[in-house]
Amino acid sequence: MSTLVKSATAAAALAAAATMAMSATAAEAAGAKEKCYGVSLAGKNDCAAGPGTSCAGTSTINYQGNAWKYVSKGSCTDMGGSLTAKKGNAKPVAKKG
Repeated sequence: MSTLVKSATAAAALAAAATMAMSATAAEAAGAKEKCYGVSLAGKNDCAAGPGTSCAGTSTINYQGNAWKYVSKGSCTDMGGSLTAKKGNAKPVAKKG
């Protein structure tokens, strides 16, 4: 095997390893958060709030039921939000702890 082929193979292996490491880090970071619907204020959603919106900051009303915000994993329902999109825009009611 030529030196050029060995170098290219080694470079490809290093690139693959780096990509896997970055993916694991991103997955770990995402795993610490969850999408919480119905808790964001108008214009403060994180992304894609359904029809009429495209991404972050495009919700039009407070507590829009199809607008979500990333929150710490396990805290959404405690603050009165939903893990799935919901109808309406009722103000969330936090669970008493």
